[in-house]
Amino acid sequence: MMAPNMSPTDHRTRSSMSIIIVIGLCCFFYVLGAWQRSGIGRGDSIALMVTKETDCTTLPNLNFETHHSGGVSLEPSELKVKVFEPCDVHYTDYSPCQDQNRAMKFPRENMAYRERHCPPGNEKLHCLIPAPEGYVTPFPWPKSRDYVPYANVPYKSLTIEKAVQNWVQLEGDVFKFPGGGTMFPQGADAYIDELASVIPIADGTVRTALDTGCGVASWGAYLLKRNVLAMSFAPRDSHEAQVQFALERGVPAVIGVLGTIKLPYPSRAFDMAQCSRCLIPWTSNDGMYMMEVDRVLRPGGYWILSGPPINWKTYYKTWKRSRDELKEEQSRIEELAEMLCWEKKYEKGDIAIWKKEVNADACHRRKDLSVRTCKTANSDDVWYKKMEVCITPFPAVNNQDEVAGGQLKRFPDRLSAVPPRIAGGYVPGVTKQAYEEDKTLWKKHVNAYKKMNNLISSGRYRNIMDMNAGFGSFAAAIESPKSWVMNVVPTISEIDTLGIIYERGLIGIYHDWCEAFSTYPRTYDLIHASGLFSLYKNKCEMEDILLEMDRILRPEGSVILRDDVDVLNKVKKMVSGMRWKTKMLDHEDGPLVPEKILITVKQYWVGNGGNYTS
Repeated sequence: MMAPNMSPTDHRTRSSMSIIIVIGLCCFFYVLGAWQRSGIGRGDSIALMVTKETDCTTLPNLNFETHHSGGVSLEPSELKVKVFEPCDVHYTDYSPCQDQNRAMKFPRENMAYRERHCPPGNEKLHCLIPAPEGYVTPFPWPKSRDYVPYANVPYKSLTIEKAVQNWVQLEGDVFKFPGGGTMFPQGADAYIDELASVIPIADGTVRTALDTGCGVASWGAYLLKRNVLAMSFAPRDSHEAQVQFALERGVPAVIGVLGTIKLPYPSRAFDMAQCSRCLIPWTSNDGMYMMEVDRVLRPGGYWILSGPPINWKTYYKTWKRSRDELKEEQSRIEELAEMLCWEKKYEKGDIAIWKKEVNADACHRRKDLSVRTCKTANSDDVWYKKMEVCITPFPAVNNQDEVAGGQLKRFPDRLSAVPPRIAGGYVPGVTKQAYEEDKTLWKKHVNAYKKMNNLISSGRYRNIMDMNAGFGSFAAAIESPKSWVMNVVPTISEIDTLGIIYERGLIGIYHDWCEAFSTYPRTYDLIHASGLFSLYKNKCEMEDILLEMDRILRPEGSVILRDDVDVLNKVKKMVSGMRWKTKMLDHEDGPLVPEKILITVKQYWVGNGGNYTS
């Protein structure tokens, strides 16, 4: 209704003025955005003010909280897209490249059948892996370290098989993890305390660790409170769900084995590695497995062996092995360690610890020990490469005290410091300036993500994956005791940055996203991918990558995708048939930037004997 004292002419004039003002403001912000993008002016302070006035703290139509209810409603425009049906319920824990039925077709020798064996294209599933009936969101950390809902991993065999070893117990509708292990009956904390009497764990010198044959990863779980990140792995074997238990607890782990293929980690990655009754035959194949551990162990790093043959005089009857056999096995391990330039620092009771020399000049091998140096030009080229009986050479140094490959700062300083691989020119084409710019850029990106989803720093997302990690700056920007990030460097990346990521005190793995990842379904709370679909354009099907993301993402987990707008529009259309809710957002610098951000939430639904409930 028109105001009583306003004439029709005045009203038309005011309406015209309002239209002109709106058009003027639109033009102003358009020019402002273009001006900022041009690099001619300094519009940062103005842009910051505008951003503060216009940004939302969370997305209004996406619910990131867990609620385990509500169906999926598709917009009319999305009803015509391909709808992906649920897989049969017996695929609930399906891991395509570690499928038991396929594994049995491969040789048992050197654990080859436990390695990755992925299905060919015509055998890939094009359906959605269901969660088990009763599935619930895991407990928040640190409670999840000690308790896991039975419904999420409904397997009791370990509670029986390892009943006397304090691995895991079933109490009502939850599993309890007392923190014990076969070789640390007094608990992981007491075991780590003994290690810390020899290894500088407390001061940040040791940050990254490798646990070979990890069981339910209690060693890695208890290292976390000491600010040490352990990459744990175990095969998918008769001890069902070891790795699944670890990830459900909120501990980094992958399905893996020391077999015939090199480990999917760069050389000089880990500050510390351990085998706690991991049953790896260290002396077989002329010491090939110890040589592979040596490859991934940083100069000056530590190797821990607890279990056979250490303390064989006490346990030889329990292990049902002869004294002579065990004595000979330990002597051979000592010989191999010397050949690898590992100096024994400690042996007491069930634990032995060696330290790797810092460079080749500091190494004094016996002249009668035969040593073959690996001839491979790039010791980080490991994807599906056969393990070799050879020793990975140290990088060259100028004197006997210099750490080969460069000295690392203590954590957390190494998180932001220029990594030695960049400072020393070990990564062609990567400069200090590029690294510093990347750090700054990802701090900006992560700040924007937190405005889009204010649960990112709350602890709601414990297990996080970055599918195209670059320098690891996304992970560095969200570094927190409440979460950890699996930094994946695609094998087709132009630059291999995984060594840089480890030198920052982060963990990660090589992977080709044309194949399934080495994990169980529902093991990540948040997945991030920047430029991934552009990277894999014409390499493999977008559908296969998205279905794999759906497999490893928890119900009600979130995905953040950053890519070109045309790519994300295709993704958005496809995932609308996958029970994901989506929201497309502009780049932080405004709508003129062709790169966009797609935020998604996977809806909650479970399998139930052929029926599916939301």
